[in-house]
Order: sequence, then structure tokens, then C-alpha cells
Amino acid sequence: MSKENKSFVKGAAILGAAGLVVKILGAVFRIPLGNMVSETSMAYYQPAYYIYTFFIVIATSGIPVAISRMVSERAVQGDYRGAHRAFKVSAFLMFGIGAVSFLLLFFGAGAISAGMSSPNAKYPMMVIAPALLLVPLMAAYRGYFQGMQNMNPTAVSQVIEQVFRVGFGLSLAYLFYRSAPTFLSWAGKDATTASDVKGAMGAISGATIGSAAGLALIIFIYMKSRAAIHHRMDMHPDTVFEATGDILKKVLLIAVPITIGAAVMPIMNMVEVPIINSRLLAAGFTPQEADVLYGTLSGYVMSLINLPQVLTAALAMSLVPMITSVFTQRDTEALTENTVLGMRIATMIGLPCAFGMAVLSHPIMLLLYPTKPQVADNSAACLTILAIGIIFLSIVQTLTAILQGVGKQMVPVINLLIAVVIKIVVTFVLVGIPTLNIRGAAIGTTVAYLAAAVLDILAVKKYVGVSFPAGLCYLRPAISAGIMAVFARLVFNVLTMILGHGIAASGIATMLSIILAACLYAVLLIVTKSCTRDDLLHMPKGNKLAALYDKFVK
Repeated sequence: MSKENKSFVKGAAILGAAGLVVKILGAVFRIPLGNMVSETSMAYYQPAYYIYTFFIVIATSGIPVAISRMVSERAVQGDYRGAHRAFKVSAFLMFGIGAVSFLLLFFGAGAISAGMSSPNAKYPMMVIAPALLLVPLMAAYRGYFQGMQNMNPTAVSQVIEQVFRVGFGLSLAYLFYRSAPTFLSWAGKDATTASDVKGAMGAISGATIGSAAGLALIIFIYMKSRAAIHHRMDMHPDTVFEATGDILKKVLLIAVPITIGAAVMPIMNMVEVPIINSRLLAAGFTPQEADVLYGTLSGYVMSLINLPQVLTAALAMSLVPMITSVFTQRDTEALTENTVLGMRIATMIGLPCAFGMAVLSHPIMLLLYPTKPQVADNSAACLTILAIGIIFLSIVQTLTAILQGVGKQMVPVINLLIAVVIKIVVTFVLVGIPTLNIRGAAIGTTVAYLAAAVLDILAVKKYVGVSFPAGLCYLRPAISAGIMAVFARLVFNVLTMILGHGIAASGIATMLSIILAACLYAVLLIVTKSCTRDDLLHMPKGNKLAALYDKFVK
């Protein structure tokens, strides 16, 4: 494995480890929150979070990737001064976009929430709006460090941001939810509605506080690094000066297609809310029942589906500068090696998560929400369906990064737009069937991810010139994950026979099943040669992992 390949794996591992911590903290947030507030409160929280995500995507998805690419391209050529100038110009652009986003969301919250058929989401939207001033600037700093292939500042700031988000979000949700009966009465809210609205406001306020903490930390890291940054620039003084306008043109050329592609899913989520609500009403459900069904899917199930994305998102962030670097150097061998390795890691992550969640969907939901067994009953089928989509989503995220790295950022956008059209059609048809109801939306999402994955695989073959070995990339990890899933279900069944079928016993059986299945999967990856000694050697602590491999395999 090449030096560049080793760097990308370690970078992905650093971001992946941080992402796991962030998601664990996110689970610490979402699970108690789901047990603390009502499904209706979650239904008010989620549209506000969706619209916030949409604005964040507009502000931060494309430009940080552009920063990362431009910094990486210039650093490879020794143009560190040009790399730093590209960062500074882009940071000002991002702050401006963030300011406009803040004004639109804060003052337009009423109209936006009404348009999403969730008028009570207005107040949570106003609470989270200030984060739009902070997150784009933080993303600019992260993009610069990632372009220099230093993933540590991004990782640390992500963890700190999430710690503050969880701590303040849960505390304020608890306080607001219980003090709500006299609040919002001036807005015509009854005690129950006010409690639900205020609980969502308290929960979502953590995002604003967390973004302030994350930004403060990464600026601190940057200020500590300034001497080294300027020393490196002074050591490479020969720089072709780029005008601000030229930098902005290059940034936008890279960022706009990426931003459009990244905005597709948040837009789809926003559009999906009124579609799902109207189709549920057409299927015979009351407005209250429709809110509960949607809150169950968006507030409880989707948070679990997002968990594996942490690792594949980390993989994608690390891939972009690496692919850009080898592509700029016209190193075809390294480009092929990194592309195939990226797909292998994506499937090795996505397959076990998908199979495991599918076979243990109800026990997992009961483990996470023991105070709401009805939620577990209602959401298990959706989790099983969406779990399969994890496989395809992992592939989409990884291949999107590869296509962005070789300058084909518009291709995955078109593929995703096609997938979204498919999702909307499938969702509209299936949600209106009473026996399927909200499960139709889960099916629509999974089908959309499948379509996007197939299109991206074909695009990588066409534009990058790389075909993925079926056995190494798909078949071997699938066999390992399949055996693991069967084992996990058998262990759970045996343990519940021994421990009983109560909620506490089911929780213990679920945790033990997951732990034992994860250990078996690690062994199966080696046995099936999905993961080789060379792969282990170039991971963090690779020498120790390779030594273990030699001890038990050879």
C-alpha cells in the first residue's frame, strides 16, 4: 500500500473515531430525548432540524470541499501561500452565506414552518437560526486543515461541538418541556401543545450552543498553528498571486455542483413532510395519528440509520484531498488503489450495520426506548427496511467523494436527482396504502439509495476508469456480514430463552448479541480475506494489528 494510501486510511480512521464519539453522544442525546418528550414534540423538532440542515448544506457542503481540494492541489505543488489565500477568501464567502441564511431562517420561520405543514416548528427554527452564523465559518477552518491532510482539528472540534450540543440540549429540553404550560399562551397554544413546542425548542438550542463551542476551539487551534503555517509559507516564497475574483470563481465552480447535490436530500426531506402527511390523511389516518407516525420515522428510526454514515462520511472527507492529490499528479496506480480501497471500506462498514439492524430491529428499538414499547413496535418494520438502505448509502457517500476528487462533482448530483424523483414517486404511492402507511416512505428511501448507488458505480467506471472486483468489494464482505447477522439473531433468541422476555432481559440479550456478533465479524473479515494483513498494517496501530494477525492466522 502506498504512502498516500496509508495517509488516507489514517485520516479516515481519525475522523471515523471522532465521528463514532459524536454519534455515541448523539445517541446519548436522541435516546433520552425520545424517552423524555412526546412523539408530537419530536414531530416539531424534526422539521426545524431539516430546514436547519438544508441551510447548513447550502452554506457548508460545497465550499469546504472546494477549500480542501484547492488547498490540497496547491500544497502538492508547494504553493502554501496560495493555499492559505484560497482558505481566507473562502472563509469570508462562507461567513457571508451564513449571515444571509441566519436572516432568512430567523425572520422567515413562520412562513417556512407553515409551508412545511408544521406551523408549530416555527419557534424551534428561530432558536436554531443563530447556529447558521457559526457553522459555516467553522467548516471553512476544517476544510483548510483537511486540505493539508491534518484531520485532528476537525475531529476534536466535532467532538467538542457535540458535547456542548448534547449537554445543553438535553438540559434545556428537560427544563423547557416541564415549564411549558404557561409559556406560549400568548400565541394561542394550549398547555399540551406549548409543552411539546417548548420541549423541541430546548432540545434544538443545543445545536446553537455546540456550534459556538466548536468554532471557538478550532479558531484556537488555528491561532496556535499560525507560526508554523507562516513559517511554511516563508519557506516556499515563489507564489503566483491569484486575485480574489479568480479564487472565488474557482471555489464556486467546484462548490456549486456539490452544494446542489448535497441540498437534494434536505430538500427532499422538506418536500416529503407534506407529501407523507397528505398521503397518510388520504389513507384514513387522523392529523394526530399522522404526526405520531411521521415523528416515529423521522425522530426515532432515522437517527439510527444515520449512525453508520459517520464512518462513511469520515471516509469521504479523507478521500477527497487524497484523490485530488493523486489525480493532480496523474498517478493512475494510486488513483485506482485508493478508489478500490474506498469502496472496500464502504462495504465492510455498510453491510454489517445493515444486516445487523435488519435482524435485530425490534430488540434494538426496545433497548433504546424502553419506556416506549409502543414506539419499538411501530418503528421496527421501518428500521428493517431502512437498514438495507445503509449498504447503498455507504456506497453513494464514498463514490460521490471519489467523483468530486477527480473534478466530476456534477455527476453524482444528477444521479441523486434521479434517485429523489424515484423516491418521491414510490413514497407517494406506497404511503397512501393503509396497510403500508409510513413504511412506504422507508421503502421509497431505500429504493432511492439503491438507484443512486448503481448510477454512481457506473459513473466511476466511466470517468475514473476503475471497475470494482465483485469478490473483494461485495461478495466476501457480504458473506461475512450474512453469517454475522444469522449468528446475532441466534444468540439473541437463545439469550432471551435463558433470561426471559422482559424489557430489561431483552436489552441485555441485545447488547450481548451485538458485541459477540461484532467480534465474529472481525474474525470473518480475516477468514474470508476481505481484510488483508497489508490493510491492517496501514491502519492506526497497524504494527500491533499485523502482529495479532501473524499470531492467530499464520
